[in-house]
Amino acid sequence: MKKAIFTLAIGDNPMYQAALKSFEIYADKVGADLIVSDKLHYKIDIVNPKYHASPAWTEKLRIGELLEKYDRVLYVDSDVLITPHSRDVFELYPELDTTYWFDEGGKQERRTDADMIQSFLGQVQWPRIEERPVYYNAGIILTSKSADLFKLTKLEDLQLICNDITHYDQSYFNYTLHKHCLKHATLDKAFNRMDMFGKENYLEADFIHYAGKGYAKTSRRRDVQFLKDFAEIYKDIIPSNEINELKDNAWQAYLKVIYKKYPLPNFLIKLFSERFVPR
Repeated sequence: MKKAIFTLAIGDNPMYQAALKSFEIYADKVGADLIVSDKLHYKIDIVNPKYHASPAWTEKLRIGELLEKYDRVLYVDSDVLITPHSRDVFELYPELDTTYWFDEGGKQERRTDADMIQSFLGQVQWPRIEERPVYYNAGIILTSKSADLFKLTKLEDLQLICNDITHYDQSYFNYTLHKHCLKHATLDKAFNRMDMFGKENYLEADFIHYAGKGYAKTSRRRDVQFLKDFAEIYKDIIPSNEINELKDNAWQAYLKVIYKKYPLPNFLIKLFSERFVPR
């Protein structure tokens, strides 16, 4: 069985570089090819969107192309850290007619998202658990050739909604899943561990997802926190000089941002940052 791990990583962000190192190690461990998109393949026009929207989100449509060559594809956002003790997700979730991803609707209310996409594309029988709509997070998706979801997704649909709804790709993939009554199941939160579950023992998860603030005090500190955790988890696996270089690059990128934000001398900003920002 041919397996692929797919991600999008454009640019030289040190967080992405660290994430890719963890993906490479995991791909070798589970016998999968690692496919990295370093440029966009699906043109979408985002103009004055009502909510945050990125043209990069359409790149997940490439999953469908990859499934013409591979039997199974694991899509992983590039703000995810796969830990070296991670279990084999392909083995734990073996059904080939099922798309697996984490149902965040059980933790966060996603009724507005479900209603919004249906107002554009039509009503569907949207499943609910305890009155909350099933709503999967699209940061980590495990799917297969016979699961069919990415045979049915279309760029023109995403273009129709991208300027008007929240989480346009995520909501659309959920909508398509339910419209066509495709088989789906949730991953355990250990395979998409987000900070909505708190910080306790999060480094013990299989896949740590640094969405939003990503376990940091602010979103600006997210990359620094990612590299701090990466250094701790991989300290006996990846050479220290490689880790230290990535950590320093993330720190310098953080300083560059806050130098522009605060009207203080840079040496003072750096001094306070070194004292109060964990790294």
